[in-house]
Parts: sequence; C-alpha cells; structure tokens
Amino acid sequence: MKPVALILFGLLAAQAPVWAHGDVASQVKLLQQQQPSNAPGKNAIMLTVSYAPGEASPAHQHPGAVMAYVLEGAVISKLNGEPEKTYKAGDYWYEAPGTVHSVSRNASDTQPAKLLVWSLVEEGSEVTLPYPASGAAH
Repeated sequence: MKPVALILFGLLAAQAPVWAHGDVASQVKLLQQQQPSNAPGKNAIMLTVSYAPGEASPAHQHPGAVMAYVLEGAVISKLNGEPEKTYKAGDYWYEAPGTVHSVSRNASDTQPAKLLVWSLVEEGSEVTLPYPASGAAH
C-alpha cells in the first residue's frame, strides 16, 4: 500500500467501531499528504472530519502534533484533563503529540459540523490511535 493509504487506513480502522453513524470513510476525507523537505522522516497530513448531527468520535490520541480548525457548525472537545470546551466555526486549537482527546463530538443534534485537521507525524505512523488501547474511555 502507498504510505497515504496506510495512514488513512490506520485513521479509519482506529475509529471505525465507535463512530456514531455508518461509513467512516464518508466522515474522514484525506485532502493531502506531503513529506516536507525541512522535516525529514515526517509526513504532513491535511484532512477534514465531518460530524453528522449528534455524532461523536471515540477517545483517541495523535502521535504527532495536530492543529484543528472548525469549518462549519460547532464541536465539543476535551483535551487531557481539561474541561470540555465548545469550538464554533472559525475557532481552532492545537494538540501536542500524545494529547488525550477524550471527547470530540458535534455540539448540535440538528446541524452538521466539520473540522479541518492538520497533523505532522513520523513517516509510517498512524494519524490517530485509540485511547486507551483497551478501548475503555477515561
């Protein structure tokens, strides 16, 4: 498989069992993957994550750095032990490598939400890993 296919497969496989609705491939869309010349051994990944009304993703971690920007709607996010925070269209946040993202869900039961996500990961690494590995959320 090509590296981009492996990364996308890892992202989707890690989240597939616990997405609230249907086909994960329709919620995660890879926009691009590049190997920056100034970051040997790294892949820069850009993707969108779309949440249907009321939809959530499972608790997870990202082995690389992540920047997220809300394109549409609003999402509720909880990073590490911090309180939940609602981000609306135009808001953004940063996740350091290894940050526990225990809550990520659409804030609305009637409107969709969409994130633009950029991540810098080690070449061959998955973008998202389940947390904890056993599948139980903290």
